[in-house]
Amino acid sequence: MSETPKPFSTDWYTQPDEPKRHRPRRHAPRAVDIALAIGKRLPGERALGVLTVFVLVFASMWMAGPRGDAHSGTSGTLPIETPIPAGEFQTEGGQSSGTSSISTDTLQVAEGTGDGAAPAGPKQEKTAPKLDLQASEAPSTANGLLPGHRILTFYGFPGDDKMGILGEYDKETVLARLREQAAAYEAADPSTPVLIGLEVIASVGQQEPMADGSYLLDAPTALLDEYADFCEQNGLLLFLDVQVGRRTVETDTHGLEKWLAKPFVHLAIDPEFAMKPGQVPGEHIGQVDASDVTATQNWLVGLSQKYGIPPKVLIVHQFHDGMIENKDKIAPVPGVQLVIDADGWGPPDQKKSTYAFVNGAQQIEYDGIKLFYKQDDPIMTPEEIVRLSPVPLVVIYQ
Repeated sequence: MSETPKPFSTDWYTQPDEPKRHRPRRHAPRAVDIALAIGKRLPGERALGVLTVFVLVFASMWMAGPRGDAHSGTSGTLPIETPIPAGEFQTEGGQSSGTSSISTDTLQVAEGTGDGAAPAGPKQEKTAPKLDLQASEAPSTANGLLPGHRILTFYGFPGDDKMGILGEYDKETVLARLREQAAAYEAADPSTPVLIGLEVIASVGQQEPMADGSYLLDAPTALLDEYADFCEQNGLLLFLDVQVGRRTVETDTHGLEKWLAKPFVHLAIDPEFAMKPGQVPGEHIGQVDASDVTATQNWLVGLSQKYGIPPKVLIVHQFHDGMIENKDKIAPVPGVQLVIDADGWGPPDQKKSTYAFVNGAQQIEYDGIKLFYKQDDPIMTPEEIVRLSPVPLVVIYQ
């Protein structure tokens, strides 16, 4: 056997192709001539070998993905909630899916801007010195619910026991417990009559984009109708809470006009789940800007004028300084009553520090606080709440 150059060596590349050997013809001469003509146009075996190597190299590079990127799944720190029925979007978005993946009371979040910041554990209360500031003097809005009353609400998503007390019990049981809690506040502060209500989450933050890319799951229209009817029949207030996701505040709130046209329905905004591009609910603490709050105040004033109904109450939740950007630019707007609610759970000392930071350090109009039946240990009593300064006129239980 004659020696041949080593495959893919310099000699191997430069060696001329061996002449093709042909078997005796067994087919029609014309067919063979055509086949041979096609064969002559094909590259030689060495050229084919080189081409195959290049194809394999480039294919392996393409399959490997971008350099340095980790392929990882969704964090396992968030519970998967009970599936709930899909409903119509109250905004311009498309159809939502039917599974909630965010819990608003066990959520672990991380501060950041969408660049993969590590989880920072449960909601962190920002501490600040206790300030002894007084409540607003003359109300800027006539015929409003505040400051002549204290508003007491129960918060959550109906049917989901991980998302507040509204999901733990049926409506009648919730109402009975709410009345009991209201009696305790009237005993602690007889000078301030209590108005009771329910705060229903109307759009729930999700870790998936959903059909419209909003990272939100909307409460079904039928559910909001059901709770609006229940509140109207029982003389309750109804607050609809929006979590915004990657929608705008305007889009997520304006889709609720059908219900806000009712005189007993009011609005709440939860900036924790209002995401910037690249952020995902449950992984980052969200934020809204002062301009969003001001625009919503003005829109609610317009709604009251449009439908000839009493002034609305607007609640904005906050437990972290970054949740309301340019907060110093927010001011009372005649015709709507603004409440900044000190959110977040923890023991009494942390709750008081958060309340002092959110409402004491920069009081805008009216003040609120949220309490957690399961997470606050121990939970503050009505007597402790009414002794806070400034005095909270909105108290929310989750």
